[in-house]
Amino acid sequence: MKINWFPGHMTKALGEIKKLLVNVDVVVYVLDGRAPLSCLNPSLSTLAQNKPILYVVNKIDLADEEKVDKILPKLRSEGRDAIKLNSTMSGAGKVIRQKLNTLAKAKIEKYKAKGVKTTIRAVVVGVPNCGKSTLVNNLCGKAKAVTGDRPGVTKGLQWLNIGDNVELCDTPGTLYPNLTDQEIAKKLAYLGSIKDEILEETELALNLLKTLQNQYPSLLENRYKGAVTLEEIAHVRGFIISGGESDLDRTAQAVIDDFRKGRIGKITLD
Repeated sequence: MKINWFPGHMTKALGEIKKLLVNVDVVVYVLDGRAPLSCLNPSLSTLAQNKPILYVVNKIDLADEEKVDKILPKLRSEGRDAIKLNSTMSGAGKVIRQKLNTLAKAKIEKYKAKGVKTTIRAVVVGVPNCGKSTLVNNLCGKAKAVTGDRPGVTKGLQWLNIGDNVELCDTPGTLYPNLTDQEIAKKLAYLGSIKDEILEETELALNLLKTLQNQYPSLLENRYKGAVTLEEIAHVRGFIISGGESDLDRTAQAVIDDFRKGRIGKITLD
């Protein structure tokens, strides 16, 4: 199974983001805490390289915080900062406002010297389904951006005023035209960043189980009462079809859903 997904709206979105960045002060780059380094899109990183960046490692409630804490310093450099966040928690966006002011300090000081309070303009980018729109809604204090637990919900750019002289632009989730690294592609598929309809779910679940056996064997065994293969899990869950055969398709869907909903445990994939 070769995974690649780059629908037309992503091509359009990357072009719009490129134009947008000319007049943006800070890039808020949202990464899924369950595989943050795999969420670094080279296309977005190239476009944003000359701008201050705030990396937000999101969905920390589903992630392995010890691993995330080791990743954060790797993301930080001059003109860049990184934080971990659960964007579904009320008030979680307060730290982002503070970070935006710090990263845009040069512009703020410049206008302050002229006696003017300037507006900070930030753009929120990331792969599909990493929680960008949920984060934007948290910052707004109410639901203004459309959200969903599948990729492709946000289709176009959406500017929102979040108060305190800060404007945010929510953007569609974007991948890159050619997912040559299939290990990264698999991780993005596990997260739900790639449309499920183009995937072979049974093969994907087999790969996910192999990965979890290597990185989180105890969590896997605890979730499925010692079962670690797709067939064993089918029997534990009672997913049996006529003739006593294991329903591997249903089991695969259940395993992927368990991972995405955090039922297996707090996981961050290497």
